[in-house]
Parts: sequence; C-alpha cells; structure tokens
Amino acid sequence: MTAEPFHILGADRPSRWLITCDHATNRVPDCVGGGSLGIAPADMERHIAYDIGAAGVTRRLAERLDAPAILSDFSRLVIDPNRGEDDPTLVMRLYDATLIPVNRHVDQAEVERRLQAFHRPYHLALEGLAARRADTVICAVHSFTPRLVGRAERPWHVGVLYSHRDPRLALSLLARLRAEGDLCVGENEPYGGHLDGDSIDRHALAPGRPNVLVEIRHDLIRGADGQIAWADRLAPILEAALADADL
Repeated sequence: MTAEPFHILGADRPSRWLITCDHATNRVPDCVGGGSLGIAPADMERHIAYDIGAAGVTRRLAERLDAPAILSDFSRLVIDPNRGEDDPTLVMRLYDATLIPVNRHVDQAEVERRLQAFHRPYHLALEGLAARRADTVICAVHSFTPRLVGRAERPWHVGVLYSHRDPRLALSLLARLRAEGDLCVGENEPYGGHLDGDSIDRHALAPGRPNVLVEIRHDLIRGADGQIAWADRLAPILEAALADADL
C-alpha cells in the first residue's frame, strides 16, 4: 500500500470549495487478499469497484474552481469510505450480482483492520481539509452505472443528491442544471441523497457546511474528453448555484 490511502490535490488553493471523490479508484492494496478480492479483472473495471470517471472529473473540477480535492486510493470493495462505520454495507460481500470472494467471510477483526488502514485515515484527512476555512462548501463527485443487472436503463445524465437536513445548495444547482435545457436531471436519483454516517453526513451536515453531491452517468465520463467536458461545464454552474443560494 502507498504511504496514505488517499491523494490530496491543491491543498493550498484558496477557494472555499472542497471537492471530494470517495470512490476514485479500483485499487486493492497488497495487504488485502494479496492485492485481489478474488473477482475477475473485468468485474474490477465495473462500477462495483469504483466510480468510473469520477476521479478525472474531480481533478479537473478542482482546477477550474481553484479548490483543493481529496480522492480515495482504495476500492470501495475493500471498504467503502462513503459509509458509516456501523453500516452493514461497509464491506460488501455481494454487489450487483457479483460475489466478492475475499469479503465473504470477513470478520469484525478484519473490518477493524481495514477501518484503521483505509477508512479512518481518509476521513481524518478530509476533516482537516474541510476545516481549513470557516466557510467551506463541499461538492462530492460520484458516478453511476447506466443500468444495474436486471434493472431498467437509467435515463438521467446527472443526478443531484441531497439530504432533507440541508437542501439549499442542491436546490439551486438543480434549478441551474435544469435551465441548461439539454440534460435529464435527477433529483435524489438514481438513489436517495441521505445516509446516516456517509461522507456528506459526517463532514457537511453534522458541522453545518453547505454541500451537494453530484452523480454523473458513467458512460458520459468514461474517457478523458468527457471528464474534462463535464468538469468544465459544471464549474461555472456550481459557482452560479452557490451565488444563487447566498450561502
């Protein structure tokens, strides 16, 4: 494993924005299953292992907003940093019809080891970045699969996820995205925007920071061109939405 289970970009950038990418990579460190979770390489390239394209969008978006960014450096299948420590889906044993052999018989001692090695250091670093300014605004970047196994196609190009506890920035962003006219925009789609103990709950809702979570359909950002295009499009929209919300 690397020295730290995360990457921080632009820690000294001046913007009040903080861009996060909880599911940036499909990397399995050598200390977990010898670097393999026992599933096929093709499955490790699927959305079950990471948010395809989200890291590239995060890097570019952070540059455009002159903001710091933090990206995880371990697969969500190792342990999911966007879950609370007591969440039953923290270490997935079955995900979108794929069994995860190395996780099937994980005991609490192994979960604790992964928390200590990956999950907690990531959140400690995120907490430090968020606290660098009193007026930090968090934008979490994720991507979603166009279709789960056995399910209908998902029509949305982009989803805006938020909690009922603080919808302010999200509602402004939804209005701005819908005004673009050429996007199918999901509101708390393709899934609900609040989960107790997740990254936004922990680092934005609990301390009262403005926040939004953006989900982009991953076929639109699988390649570098799409990642750049979406980040370049989102940056001014996010800035305008923040101004609209007067936060």
